[in-house]
Amino acid sequence: MHRLPSLFVSHGAPTFALAPGTAGVRLGELGRRLPRPQAVLVVSPHWTTLQPRVGTAARPRILHDFGGFDEALYGLDYPAAGHPALAARTLALLETAGWQASADAQRGLDHGAWVPLLHLYPQADVPVFQVSLPAGLDADGAWLLGRSLAPLSTAGVLIVGSGSLTHNLHDVRGIDHPAQAYATEFAAWVGDAVRSGAHERLRRALDSAPHAQRAHPTPEHFWPLLVAAGAARPGSAGHVLAGGIAHGALAMDACLFGDLPAPPAGATAH
Repeated sequence: MHRLPSLFVSHGAPTFALAPGTAGVRLGELGRRLPRPQAVLVVSPHWTTLQPRVGTAARPRILHDFGGFDEALYGLDYPAAGHPALAARTLALLETAGWQASADAQRGLDHGAWVPLLHLYPQADVPVFQVSLPAGLDADGAWLLGRSLAPLSTAGVLIVGSGSLTHNLHDVRGIDHPAQAYATEFAAWVGDAVRSGAHERLRRALDSAPHAQRAHPTPEHFWPLLVAAGAARPGSAGHVLAGGIAHGALAMDACLFGDLPAPPAGATAH
């Protein structure tokens, strides 16, 4: 089977579900361009465990794992099926790679999974399952997790790391607040590394990118980017889907690692 690309998405605030903006439009376009996957595997910092766990539910519920937002958010659903067979294969791959992985038949989909998928596959007609983000990862560990999952890309699985290209909640402002310069500069540096296939540079981003400490006071929302990059062919150039800066500080870019199919006939490329 043809190898699918891997994908990093910035899931922003939960309100991204209701206000897709540029980032949501880009994800919708991408979902229409990509080859249809057998399933989507999502790694999100909103499910963190000591060792990796694999969601095996046949019908995972969604989790409204946030508070204080518009009541409309709590009425949303994303009724995608799970994929127990591919989840079991994922568990075996992780164990073979040396992870102390386990199955979880009860866990639902956190907002880092279902919110961006509302835009990528709005019909909820592609099965979805999650792998938790192991606690205490560093950049090399996040990369290794992606490498461990990489064989699934040739089994029809779209591997998605869901995080945030910048994630300093102390700098979040109103919805129409202008983009803060540091977020723009950090996103541009990472985007250049993605496009040029400079994976080693990308792995060291939190040590060497401009404003890295301010962009990510804690690293858990950056690690899914390295999971997605690690799941790609080594050194392969990537594509950046520009999503703008939300709330003044949340860079909403997505990064595709691998081939980007041509737009459907008659569509306008961005």
